[in-house]
Amino acid sequence: MAEEIRLESDNILSLLVKLSIPGIVSMFIQALYNVVDSIWIGHLSKEALAALSLTFPVQIILIAIAVGTGIGVTSLISRLIGQGKLERASNVAEHALIIATFYGGAGFITGLFFSEEILSLFTNDPLLIDLGSQYIRIILIGSTALSIPVISNTILRGEGNTFIPMVTMLIGSVLNIVLDPFFIFGWWMFPRLEIEGAAIATVLSRAISGTFILYILFRGDNLIKINFNTFKRDSTIVKDIYAVGFPSIIMQVIASFMVGSVNIILAGYSSVAIAAMGIYFRLQSFVLMPVFGLNQGYMPIIGYNYGHKKPERIKKTMKYGFAVAFLFTMVGFFIFQVFPGELVRLFNESEELVEIGTHALRAISYLYPVVGFSIIVSVTFQAFGKGFRSLVISLLRQVFLILPLAYWFGKVGGLPLLWYAFPVSEVVAFGFIMMWFRYTLREVDVEVQNK
Repeated sequence: MAEEIRLESDNILSLLVKLSIPGIVSMFIQALYNVVDSIWIGHLSKEALAALSLTFPVQIILIAIAVGTGIGVTSLISRLIGQGKLERASNVAEHALIIATFYGGAGFITGLFFSEEILSLFTNDPLLIDLGSQYIRIILIGSTALSIPVISNTILRGEGNTFIPMVTMLIGSVLNIVLDPFFIFGWWMFPRLEIEGAAIATVLSRAISGTFILYILFRGDNLIKINFNTFKRDSTIVKDIYAVGFPSIIMQVIASFMVGSVNIILAGYSSVAIAAMGIYFRLQSFVLMPVFGLNQGYMPIIGYNYGHKKPERIKKTMKYGFAVAFLFTMVGFFIFQVFPGELVRLFNESEELVEIGTHALRAISYLYPVVGFSIIVSVTFQAFGKGFRSLVISLLRQVFLILPLAYWFGKVGGLPLLWYAFPVSEVVAFGFIMMWFRYTLREVDVEVQNK
């Protein structure tokens, strides 16, 4: 049980660095893939870039289901290991893999029969519907190649292993970056498949990385031992996973709803405005993905020490988590303020797109000084098994505030003012989050003392 001793007694900063760096690196590579993928597609046309932006809400839902389930798995496994219940933790992992397979099948059916109908929800432009459905059909059909590696990675993170998940994401992202131009533009012996080629490269890369992580999981030299010959179906495990995971899924589905709704609002201005929003969301992954990578090391430490009744270690971990997240987001704020035009030109040289995109990047990035805090608080709630509170925070930030403000700001000041709805909603939500977080910390202190 060397891993248990290390999580309970190592220096917090050293532990957070060791567990988070692999996640930060892998998330950075994932962000790089997202941007490179969009840059290649942007070189096809502005319309192709806008179509890709319209598929973004659907992709968020796919990721939401896998990542949300995985958050529940990580939280539950880390708490069970902290309590010394390794056999039950392994059974949780087996349930998680079955759930991942089910989600992949559901995505396959959806992509096969409903791709065009899904894109029609966001636009009535025939060209954008055609381009977008070509892309999302392949992504949905290959859903298993997303759900298996994502959930498998969260199993290992639950036992404090963040290195193998980093390698898994590196394999998938680097392969995707390399394969994109071959499938999109028909380099070498490959046919020119354009936007469909980008989707094929994505699914193929994910499938290869998924094969790697499954090999590691079933090899048997982990704390978690997966053996379906001794599998015991237990509905309480599914319930415990989704006690934390379901609110996380809903939170990310809310993000999808927000992006889709904003795209519908932007469609009233132009397809170029939609493309600009898509560029922002791709670029912001460079800022937020490292924070999410930090969370991969942060959550097991919080969950483990919560299970071990170590309130001082919990508080110290939170302080370091807030400081690092703030550093990441402020670097992003500086870059978006100083180099917005150069960033937009990476995707497309259209002067209209550069003008709109530059204003969007500068305006929206004013949310960065506070957004890191909100993300860390949300993950802290999840690590405590209080996922519903994270859900309320997301509803406040991404539905109750942002959508009405975006619509109203657009009506009052047009597209230039609309972008400011994002930072305004984030700052308003920040005040509420601070108060609830302080209340939760007092509550957790009482819970730990009474365990």
